[in-house]
Amino acid sequence: MLTLDGVSVAYGAVEVLHGVSLRVDEGEMVCLLGANGAGKSTTVRTISGLLRPSAGSITFLGERLDGRPAHAVLMRGIAQCPEGRRIFPEMTVRENLEMGAYVRGGEGARADDLEREAQLGGTLSGGEQQMLAIARALMSGPKLLLLDEPSLGLAPTMVGTVFRVIREIRRQGVTVLMVEQNASLALQMADRAYVMESGRIALGGQARDLLHNEDIRRAYLGG
Repeated sequence: MLTLDGVSVAYGAVEVLHGVSLRVDEGEMVCLLGANGAGKSTTVRTISGLLRPSAGSITFLGERLDGRPAHAVLMRGIAQCPEGRRIFPEMTVRENLEMGAYVRGGEGARADDLEREAQLGGTLSGGEQQMLAIARALMSGPKLLLLDEPSLGLAPTMVGTVFRVIREIRRQGVTVLMVEQNASLALQMADRAYVMESGRIALGGQARDLLHNEDIRRAYLGG
């Protein structure tokens, strides 16, 4: 479904991604692991069109997307739930959801979605804000959902709730690429994973294999 081939990205004169190559197959959940500053969020932002690669290609469902603006990427079926949630605090839950659905046409086409997804907003605690942010991304009807640190800053009980929602999203057929600091949970959920170091892919493989990899356990799992 999605292929990155030799993607490099620079902030000004400083290159922060160096020839990143990865793939996400239809129906998969793939996670990106790595320390802070490894380039995970930059990779996701580049896929979604918020950053423009200086080299390499991004192909989605057979179409080149590198260099296209973010709204064009969204229209083609890739939605991002950003790090830090980034909901619109001055808007109601419904209005936030409607902002996510604007690419899909008339109100009638969204009525069932609004009814189903509005329950995720709740009273907007941290965890409920995260679920609202995920729901807002889903309102565009994406084929691929990009999740950037969905458990960041949440209480452990809310992390479990958010991850149950993500499992259900995947069960319903949405392909997921997830950046996640909780490596153990991510590897238990994912089909495959990539580890990033200093803007490069250092390791990739089946999630179950990486979960039992001694180097990964020492670096990210505390054991």
